[in-house]
Amino acid sequence: MSKMSNVENSVTARLKKQEHSFEILVNCEKAMQYKRGDAELDEALVTDAVFKDIKKGEHASETDLVNIFGTDDKRAVAEVILKKGEIQLTTEYKSKLREEKKKKIAFIISQYAVNPQNNLPHPLERIESVMDERKVKIEEFKSAEGQVESIISELKEILPISYEIKKLNLVIPADASGRSFGIIKKYSKILKEEWLGDGRLSVNVEVPAGLQEGLFNDLNNIAHGQIESKEMK
Repeated sequence: MSKMSNVENSVTARLKKQEHSFEILVNCEKAMQYKRGDAELDEALVTDAVFKDIKKGEHASETDLVNIFGTDDKRAVAEVILKKGEIQLTTEYKSKLREEKKKKIAFIISQYAVNPQNNLPHPLERIESVMDERKVKIEEFKSAEGQVESIISELKEILPISYEIKKLNLVIPADASGRSFGIIKKYSKILKEEWLGDGRLSVNVEVPAGLQEGLFNDLNNIAHGQIESKEMK
């Protein structure tokens, strides 16, 4: 059995069932990891005790535990509370979530967007710097993908930026077709593939504008510049 978390930095996890409230004391970060399946129960728990009101120090009765959860095993009850209840988040943890989300958003923008002045992607560090300069609001519980477009509209006030995904048809020579799949999958999403009568491979793909140059460079390296491509509508 692993050691339980320290009481310092502990927060409340709460579950309301049938007009009853059940609370446990947990480590904020480890409790969130446990919800995702990335931590053990003992790492998340500060104590085995189950309360009806932690602030008042009132413990939940064994009768209530049996009636609501079907068991008086406090660890089993704690598992349910952690998985189905709400975990109070510390300011520090929320800040950490926002920072992680910011980096993911910046990475997506660096991959999918380009500078329309030279058709090249902006460096990741530059995007993060402008996000900080603009003090863009990051929502820690909203997906990074769902925030990209609104944040790009803010960055455009400082940074020339074009955000687009292109659809391309690529025709790969027969002698390079087998080696091309790994490269194509690295940079793009394959929509359709077809082997032509002469052994060449025809592939329709969606590729972020910022990755198009890398895709062409890597494919032409193995095909000696013999890649055919055209933009699809």
